[in-house]
Amino acid sequence: MEPVVVIDFETTGLSPDHGDRATEIAAVLIREGQIVARYQSLMNAGRRIPAFITQLTGITDAMVRAAPPASQVMAEVADFVGDHPLIAHNAAFDRRFWEAELRRIGRCSAQPFACSMLLARRLLPEAPNHKLGTLAEFARLPVTGRSHRAQADAEMAAHLTLYLEQRLIERFGLAAVTHPLLGELQRTPKGRLATCLGRYTQRGADSATAASHGGGAPKAPGPARP
Repeated sequence: MEPVVVIDFETTGLSPDHGDRATEIAAVLIREGQIVARYQSLMNAGRRIPAFITQLTGITDAMVRAAPPASQVMAEVADFVGDHPLIAHNAAFDRRFWEAELRRIGRCSAQPFACSMLLARRLLPEAPNHKLGTLAEFARLPVTGRSHRAQADAEMAAHLTLYLEQRLIERFGLAAVTHPLLGELQRTPKGRLATCLGRYTQRGADSATAASHGGGAPKAPGPARP
């Protein structure tokens, strides 16, 4: 897979449209099947943290008051991510906060998102459920740190992404897995997964055939020399 970045937010609530803000972000860069770099920071967005969020995450008002301003953190993490495509577990949630927090500092994100939760629903239907912690236990993935903290959850989602990539390669005989393929698979009903992957495999075979012929049909031989 091309380099991708897995992100995870902790927030004051469920929706930036309702005034909720980010309190922590982590980003994990995957390259050539390995985690090669990390970014993590609490951030101060000037919002009080509800008691139930503190109970869930362990993040307190005092912790975010001592943290860098959200504008600084988002600028740093946007530079860390660069143009790499993104992955998150329950990506619809993280994408909303990613885009909302970037807009506040006058930056935008054109990267596509893939969702490891939607992919797991299609590729791991036998799992008890598709919560990140359950999947980590089911697939025996490395777990470090406390769940519902951005760094631990981003790393779990990164290991899950690598696990799903390997499962695709082994189960369907793919030569490689790309971020666009993950995006296509997460939109594909489970009953049509094999058909979708069959088309992808055929496209790869056609591309390889074209490349072997110099990118097009074989050229006709020129006139014979005397």
